[in-house]
Amino acid sequence: MRKIIIGVMGRGENATANDLENAYRLGQLIAKQGWILLTGGRNAGVMDAVSKGAKSADGLTIGILPSNNQDGISSWVDIAIFTDMGNARNNINVLTSHVIIVCGMGAGTASEVALALKANKQVILLTNNEESKVFFKKLSPENVYIVESVEQAIATVKTILY
Repeated sequence: MRKIIIGVMGRGENATANDLENAYRLGQLIAKQGWILLTGGRNAGVMDAVSKGAKSADGLTIGILPSNNQDGISSWVDIAIFTDMGNARNNINVLTSHVIIVCGMGAGTASEVALALKANKQVILLTNNEESKVFFKKLSPENVYIVESVEQAIATVKTILY
């Protein structure tokens, strides 16, 4: 049976309280579906919160890290993949994920969305950033889904996958 990997991308530093709350709940619901969570693996922001949420529901977490060492890794990551690639690891994040959920928006997150769309991946935007919604929906209307809640994001993943 094929294992489903859901990538959750979002701000590390400067993540909002709402983004962190959404990320934690996303992690829980991804784990409850039996899906594997993939993040950027750091102990910051959305990456840490979503991994913590997944572990609270006994999920499996993968972190694709920018460095070549244990510094800054989330304690909630089960499988750490050290790339020594910095932000270039973003391409690994999106290519390995079956579906990408974006929780909040920042420059690094925007680069991941762009890479995902270039690879013809489906991206679910869970963000209050209206400019991002309009921009990415225009770039790839068939691959960008805009949702207002964590539950809607999970339902959209199911629609895409099944």
